[in-house]
Amino acid sequence: MSIKVSIDASGGDYGIPTTIVAGIKALGAFLDLHLVFVGDQSSIQAELDKHPHAKKYAKRFSVTHASETIAMHESPSIALRKKKDSSMRVAINLVKDGATDACVSAGNTGALMAISRFVLKTIKGIDRPAIMGRMPTVGGHIHMLDLGANVDSKPEALLEFAIMGAIAVKYTENITSPTVGLLNIGEEEMKGNDKIKKTSELLKASNLNYVGFIEGNDIYKGTVDLVVCDGFEGNIALKASEGVASMMGHYLKRAFTKNIFTKLIALIATPVLKDFKSSLDPGKYNGASLLGLRGIVVKSHGSANADSFFQAIKEAYLEVQVKITEKIATQVSLELKQNHE
Repeated sequence: MSIKVSIDASGGDYGIPTTIVAGIKALGAFLDLHLVFVGDQSSIQAELDKHPHAKKYAKRFSVTHASETIAMHESPSIALRKKKDSSMRVAINLVKDGATDACVSAGNTGALMAISRFVLKTIKGIDRPAIMGRMPTVGGHIHMLDLGANVDSKPEALLEFAIMGAIAVKYTENITSPTVGLLNIGEEEMKGNDKIKKTSELLKASNLNYVGFIEGNDIYKGTVDLVVCDGFEGNIALKASEGVASMMGHYLKRAFTKNIFTKLIALIATPVLKDFKSSLDPGKYNGASLLGLRGIVVKSHGSANADSFFQAIKEAYLEVQVKITEKIATQVSLELKQNHE
């Protein structure tokens, strides 16, 4: 059985040249993968004609024309109402129609969430979708949600996020009982606002492997498998970590290029520096899942290069492979029912 993924080829800062290269790389990596590149057909074909391996995989991809694109600065409401033939909308429609199993886009996050929710709807029992992504830790990575879809979530919504996230981590990471932590300003029971305290009580009463509050520094220690938070805090944490990684890279580069001696040291330390850069590279963890929808949608960084966008395609492929939407749909109602009894 093949896995079919629609690619919003025109989305993101770099658009078609990047998404085509990433797509061909994915076709080479996953032999049962089929792709549908969505966007301006002539532009997509021109990039395909340039790629040395495109003909090799010609039987495993197709092109669907879309006459419009959604700019990164456009209002989600306008994109939803007025751009019904955008590459993003068409790619999501393919998932709804069953023509593809998942969609990947590097486009406008707000528009992607709005269109995905309108077209695909949410799973029964889920009020709001949430964005879950990976964050680097000292031992590998953890998952975190919400990363920005919701900025004023109630405790009941945070419980939903935790349930969806735990199910996704369980099956995509093969972790039998993922540990779940609630992001707070301290680990002590008395700390946090009323919303956080109530959310903690809901999590304690659930079937989740909830370990309690964690602080911001615990994210990077890998203290838990899944960090739960409101999208406001989650997006700040995500952007802050990317900023710190960029700053560290800047200062390392400046330190090693000061003079001839530091340049020689940098030459000797090249393998170590490459490993350091790889460990903190946000692109390595690219591909955030829009959990809670009746279909798989993966959001790529808007500034993703081909290698980073490949990671987003890989995430979509994996989620289809483990049937993540079906897993959430069948298990979330049981978890929520027990909590509400």
